[in-house]
Amino acid sequence: MSDLTARAERPTTIQRRSVAFRDVELRAVPDGTGGSTLTFTGYATVYDIGYEMSDWLGGFTEVMRAGAATKTLNEGADVPFLINHGGLTLARTKSGTLRLADDTTGLHTEAGLDPRNNAVQDLQSAMERGDVDEMSLAFWITRQQWSPDYDQRDILEINLNKGDVSVVNYGANPNTAGAQMNARDLAERAARLPEDEQRALYERLAARFAPAAEETPAQAGGDLDFYLAQAAVIGL
Repeated sequence: MSDLTARAERPTTIQRRSVAFRDVELRAVPDGTGGSTLTFTGYATVYDIGYEMSDWLGGFTEVMRAGAATKTLNEGADVPFLINHGGLTLARTKSGTLRLADDTTGLHTEAGLDPRNNAVQDLQSAMERGDVDEMSLAFWITRQQWSPDYDQRDILEINLNKGDVSVVNYGANPNTAGAQMNARDLAERAARLPEDEQRALYERLAARFAPAAEETPAQAGGDLDFYLAQAAVIGL
């Protein structure tokens, strides 16, 4: 049986968690010159509600605790507002066009968007049609706490600087939307396992990724690093 205490190490890679729209609104606001801007409001994450996650050791519950973003916001985190964690920045805390605030519900987001921007027009259309209905948060974990049985992780503090808040196509279940471990992190954790557990992990991954079921991992020409990389891609 795998030693779950390996989970105690704090992740060093950027994390992404997504939630269904919560109190989201996109509205036109007069700009004082006869025109208007678009203001997006909503919650990029919701606090104190558990959701299911999984890593290479199996499933567990994760909870983002209230106040997790307070410190990083007080330190002036530079955070952009994006679509699907990429593309042109549509608003930004540094410019004052994005305002983030911790409250009892979660991380409240208010972004002033330029309606002349084609990406903003596309976002407005997609929201009006109901084609996008989730938000996502990209961050680093700076403080966490595990239950004694390592079955629940509480995220106590995060760093948002150079992360982002995004409207996304998919991802209400963080287990399948961006909460994936990268190959290097996965390989480093695997390297700390006892030899027998490394072999068991190797065989498990090889069974999934070997080119043909009748081939052994050696015959398939695969190695542990390759299978770990494949696992990281799909968030296994």
